[in-house]
Amino acid sequence: MDVSTTPLPERIARVLAGQRISANAGGDAESAGEQVDLAWRDYLADARAVLRTLREPDRKMAAAGDPAVWERMVLAAIEESKPETVVL
Repeated sequence: MDVSTTPLPERIARVLAGQRISANAGGDAESAGEQVDLAWRDYLADARAVLRTLREPDRKMAAAGDPAVWERMVLAAIEESKPETVVL
């Protein structure tokens, strides 16, 4: 199985940005790659919301694997998506 080198929160945020920007989805940009590169961070809060929803697998997902492992994986992605805090 392939493992992505891009963190899940970023991948979700990029999909959401592309969906709104690209003419291939709901946007109007013919070539949206550069715009998505610049805008995806604006969609991290939405990506976190998606991840929080995914914490609990549905019945079919739970039947296909280990729900506890799934939850730990999604919680790890949520933790990775939290903004860094700087203490002054």
